[in-house]
Amino acid sequence: MTRLRVAFAGPHITFQDAGRLGMMRFGVPASGPMDRKAFAIAQSVFSNPPEAAAIEISLGGLALDCIEGSVTFAVVGGGFIVQIGARRLGAWQVHTLHQGERLVIRPGPWGCWTYLVFAGHLITPQWLGSSATHGQSGLGGGTLVSGQEVMVQDARTFPAVEGAIPCPIWARPRPLIHAVLGPQDRFFSSESLDDLATQPFYLTNSYDRMGLRLRGPSLTPVGALSIPSEPILRGSVQVAGDGLATVMLADHGTTGGYPKIATVVSDDLDGFVQLRPNDAVRFKLVSPAQAVAIARAGDRALRAYLTRAC
Repeated sequence: MTRLRVAFAGPHITFQDAGRLGMMRFGVPASGPMDRKAFAIAQSVFSNPPEAAAIEISLGGLALDCIEGSVTFAVVGGGFIVQIGARRLGAWQVHTLHQGERLVIRPGPWGCWTYLVFAGHLITPQWLGSSATHGQSGLGGGTLVSGQEVMVQDARTFPAVEGAIPCPIWARPRPLIHAVLGPQDRFFSSESLDDLATQPFYLTNSYDRMGLRLRGPSLTPVGALSIPSEPILRGSVQVAGDGLATVMLADHGTTGGYPKIATVVSDDLDGFVQLRPNDAVRFKLVSPAQAVAIARAGDRALRAYLTRAC
């Protein structure tokens, strides 16, 4: 057993697994990682199962003190800075943490989210059979706080695998994202639809694991704010009465009554969440058939990467 103590944890630092799947019909968000591809790559380093828990780290950063044992770990996602004692390293690497050492993970030159995965079983609370944390309620594995102890059962060390993990180009921030119009695009003027397709939008500081608000041309809906609530997907571009768009993310609610002007193709969301506040993003509208082709191509690329890496 390896014991770690949280010396510092910024906001939105949570335990996550692949997600609480199959529960949305009961009103339970899926949660899970913001960057699903980075999470999958991190777990593959040690051949961990998809349901294994990891620590999702935001721009707030995390510091852990190893108070007992040793364990090999991987940090995957974003361009974060990783430090062990005085050694300054980076994300997309595998290293070993020993008793008495401090691991610090903080923002680097790019990206918003990274994943800390251990060679061993990360012990976390569960809710409805999953460690995925719903950020607003804290249900699931939970939010990390200073002074908390983190346990890794059956911790292992693998000096032979230490070193760099290749960072594929599609894991970088994605300033152009594909989206399909609808399902309520009929409530928006032709000018708004044209602005969505041609104008830049900017990420704001109004974001959490539930969604991210964009700043840009007003997309004010016409007579649509009283539509019945209906299911929402990750990637829904929801527009409130103020005309500002919000892209729904991992902890999105299961239903909502605001009109959705478009839906971002799932394959683009992992790169989208790695953009930072004030970064520009543009929407490229595609047909449903094109969206399916993009998603399948992204899945093939991830599977090919994992096959080579393993």
